[in-house]
Amino acid sequence: MIFVRTAREAEVAFLSAVGLRAWEQAVLGLADVGRMRGVAEQAFLSFLRTHWSATSVIEHDGTPVGWAACEDRDGAISDLWIDPGVQGAGIGSRLLEHMEAEIVRAGFDFATTKTHAQNARAIGFFKKHGYSVNWLSTTYSAKLDRDVESVGLTKRLTVDELTGYGPGMLV
Repeated sequence: MIFVRTAREAEVAFLSAVGLRAWEQAVLGLADVGRMRGVAEQAFLSFLRTHWSATSVIEHDGTPVGWAACEDRDGAISDLWIDPGVQGAGIGSRLLEHMEAEIVRAGFDFATTKTHAQNARAIGFFKKHGYSVNWLSTTYSAKLDRDVESVGLTKRLTVDELTGYGPGMLV
């Protein structure tokens, strides 16, 4: 059974490990995973310690297998991590659907997210779910000591109700 819920403070270390495994897969070929692992692990722990209450967890048969967050509690999905062992089973789609519903409930019309430009799997995942690339940026990463290209993606979550007269207008 798949279930989505709010994270618990006591599971920060476990969720960090899930995020770290997904991150390692996402940055293969982009970064020296072995060299960056400690920094990434600390980043996940730090993020989850301060944002666990803004984090949604997806469980499969009672075990957390992924998590997502809107760090600033806005329409920007700052994190979406699915354990590599269950990727491709629809778990990420279910978690994304939950996040989008939360964004709409919070009063936002659009969902946004970003990833590195070489993360073809993530870009494909979001495009499959109706997101479109709306910006490309190159910035210097001190951690990687090189320029990194990032991609921003956006999806409209609400539909404007048209009123009035004329072609395509509702009365």
